[in-house]
Amino acid sequence: MRMAGALLGDGGSGGRRALDSDINLIPMIDLLFVTIAFLLVTAVWSHMQRLDGTANVPGRTDEGPTPPHALTLHVDLRAPDRFVLAWKDGQTVARSIDLPREYPALEKAVAAEWKANGQHTSPLDAERDEAVLHTSDDLPFREMVSAMDAIAAAQRPMGKGLVPAFALTLATR
Repeated sequence: MRMAGALLGDGGSGGRRALDSDINLIPMIDLLFVTIAFLLVTAVWSHMQRLDGTANVPGRTDEGPTPPHALTLHVDLRAPDRFVLAWKDGQTVARSIDLPREYPALEKAVAAEWKANGQHTSPLDAERDEAVLHTSDDLPFREMVSAMDAIAAAQRPMGKGLVPAFALTLATR
């Protein structure tokens, strides 16, 4: 009886000795098990490096009343020729401005908008205002990072130093 091997032929005829050869299948089985283990481990890692995008703004999860004037800055990058900054209270737009599609202009406008309409400006206030960045699916990554940097450039005093004025959320579509 052969284990983990295959018998190949009887060696033929013509006065020659029978050639009894077999193929060792153990290395192939080992390779199969290592490959399966590798695929299982990498399947778990592929979920760890995912960046989820959502249109939901983080906040309170209870259904209680929302605080008055809970304005959120929405920065829309979907138009090809301009940026749109809109302060919203839920779905209601309180204020909206259009900017040329230049990142230095976006940085200045976000800082000016926070100074004019930001709700968490006190150094003793531990909360930050919320900003939602709306992008299209085909926006180049470098442009999204530039917009995120422009939003993060709006700084506010907190404690003994400066921190970004906005807690940033990414939204798609």
